[in-house]
Formats: sequence, structure tokens, C-alpha cells
Amino acid sequence: MRVERVPFRLLTAATAAVMLAACGQKQSAPPPQTPEVGVVTVQPQAVPVVTELPGRTNAFLVAQVRARVDGIVLRREFTEGTQVKAGQRLYKIDPAPYIATLNNAKASLAKAQANLASTTAQANRYKVLVAANAVSKQDYDNAVAAEGQAAADVAAGKAAVDTAQINLGYTDVVSPVTGQVGISQVTPGAYVQASQATLMSTVQQLDPVYVDVTQSSLAGLKLRREIQAGRLKTNGPNAAQVELVLEDGRVYSEKGKLQFTDVTVDQTTGSVTIRAIFANKDHVLLPGMFVRARIEEGVNENALLVPQIGVTHDQKGQPTALVLNKDDKVELRTLQATSTYGQYWVVEGGLNAGDRVIVNGVDKIKPGAQAKGVAAQLPPPGAASDASAAAAPGAPAASGAAAASAASGA
Repeated sequence: MRVERVPFRLLTAATAAVMLAACGQKQSAPPPQTPEVGVVTVQPQAVPVVTELPGRTNAFLVAQVRARVDGIVLRREFTEGTQVKAGQRLYKIDPAPYIATLNNAKASLAKAQANLASTTAQANRYKVLVAANAVSKQDYDNAVAAEGQAAADVAAGKAAVDTAQINLGYTDVVSPVTGQVGISQVTPGAYVQASQATLMSTVQQLDPVYVDVTQSSLAGLKLRREIQAGRLKTNGPNAAQVELVLEDGRVYSEKGKLQFTDVTVDQTTGSVTIRAIFANKDHVLLPGMFVRARIEEGVNENALLVPQIGVTHDQKGQPTALVLNKDDKVELRTLQATSTYGQYWVVEGGLNAGDRVIVNGVDKIKPGAQAKGVAAQLPPPGAASDASAAAAPGAPAASGAAAASAASGA
């Protein structure tokens, strides 16, 4: 069998051709594709301005029932924790000493009235006699003075009777207001004193109920500036709605109304007190409870909303976002985010209307790179996510100083 040999030069030429073909394929590889990112175009829109502030509940009326006379408590005439009406008797103090004092005052008054009648008759007789020079002018003057003194004694006697009657009435310790009575501080047989103003019990009206919250003077100043500039619209403090978040995180069923804002700043804390009023027919709110109040202070007509997933923070804690400019190049912007609204930051600086903020594919690009923007699918503003629902279920989250600190230090 004959085997033909392939010339070495032909084999070398074939190998070189294969290598050149491989090099040609490398040089003709297609260029890398432009990364695709999800963007959101920010546009001005109306956003409620909501401030969430801590506070405590206070009774609408608080009346401390105290002893107004000295004596022994004979009986208690109420059940602790029940509703009592204004004027209802709660305690009975031994009235015997005050009955005796009243009788003594009445007797003194009767004596003074009898003396007045006698001195008045004598003064009238002396008036006739002095005209006929039957008595001296001095005797007549003395008779008139005695009549005046007797009249004063009658007036003093009447005042003593009134005082005795008042003190006797104080032996019936009544409720000054309609409300819920608390724990009795004294029991039958206890000795109470008016001079010590012995506390016997407390009656509180719990429907409606006050909620007192504190706001920093800086936040209040900023709010007033926004209103003066026309960026915020309000219907007046009396019409502002207030929502209440209880200690367990649930939202209170009734909405309250803003009553007033204190005009004095606490020099130690730099805060002012804001008071709201809530209906409390089921007595869910008890005095002293810690709550959080969301106050609807107005509407920002030109708010720019940026999804929270598109906002990061630099080493200084400043919020930043990547923006795709008109040339499809990525820019890094530093934002001024002051509050949140659902899953969005409310941005007051660093962005303009029409800017495209990158929210998806941030890990694919860097500032200065080219990118292709497509519209990102996000929930509408105001819809709270599961993560944010705990802080703001179904409503705008806190704004003001608390949100500003979160924006700068998150």
C-alpha cells in the first residue's frame, strides 16, 4: 500500500491560514451594547403636607374633688370608675358641727334684729323730742349711732348665717363636672381638712379628649414661610384634619381637628405645643397615653416625587440620585429630600421638572456612561409598601424635622 506524503510547506501554509482566519474573527467582533435602565420622569404634582409628631392624650375636663371643710367622712356614695353627673353627691362629711354653727349664727342674727328694732324706735322718738328741746342733741346723736351699729350687727349676722350654710353645704361633697370618677383617695372614717385641701377623688371628662403634641420651632417657622410664599395652601387651623396612631400601631377610627398652636416657644426644648381634639365615645383614648398625630397642614402643589429605590446616600449622608440627561448620559445629582410620601421622597432641590431619574439597573452604569432609558413600572404615589406601612399605613409619612434627619442620615 502506497502512502503519499503531504509536503511540509503546504501544511505550514494551511495552519497559517487558519490562524489568520481566527485573528480576523476577533477583530471583527460587534461593539458592546448600551445598557438599558429603568427611568422615572419627575413632574410637579400636588402632595399633602403631613407632619407626624409625638404627643400624649389629656382629658377634656379634669376636676380634683377636694375637701372644703374639716370633718369625718361618714360614707362614700359612688362606685369607682363609673360615670357621675355634675352635682351628684360623692361623699358625706359629718354635718353635726356645722349644723350647730348655723343655729348659733341664726340666733345671733335674731338677737341683732331685735336690738335693731329697739334702737330704731328710740332714735325715732329722740328725733321728735330733740325738735322740742326735750332731749339734748348729744342724746339724739347717740341714739342714731346705736341704730346704725345695730343695723351693722344685723348685716354681720346675716353674713355669718350665709357662711354657716355654705360650710354645711360643703359637707355634701359633689362632683363639679360630668365624667368618669377615679379611685377614691379616702374611705369612710377618714378625717379630711380644708386647710390641707385633702384630695378625695378625681373626675375626668373623656369625651371628647385632647391630644397635645410638640413641634420644633424651626419646623413651624418653615411651615409659615411656605404658606407666605404661596407654595402651601391651607383652609385654616380649625379645619385642619388630624389622624392619630395608637401605641400598638393602629390608626384611631376618629379623625380630630386642630384647635390651636401655642404662641410661646419652650426655651429648654425649642418646641411649641399643638393641641387637637378627638371624639372618644368608646373611651379608647385614656389620659396620658402616648400617641403619634399626623397633622394635615396643607397641600404642596409643585412637589417633585422620586421613588425611594432610586435614592442613595453618599459618604456624607447626603441623598443622591442618578439622572439620565438629554444626551442619554448618566449624571450624579445631590438632592434635598425633606419628607416622604408613600414610597417616594419629596424633593425640594437637585432636580427639575422633566428630569429622568434612574430607578432600575443602577448597578449597570456609572456617572458619565451612556445608557438607554425605558419607563419603569412603579406603584402610584401615595401607595405605601409593606415596609413603609408600619410607619405610615395608607397615608403620607412623616415630614418636617424627623423626615429631614432620615433623609440626611439614612
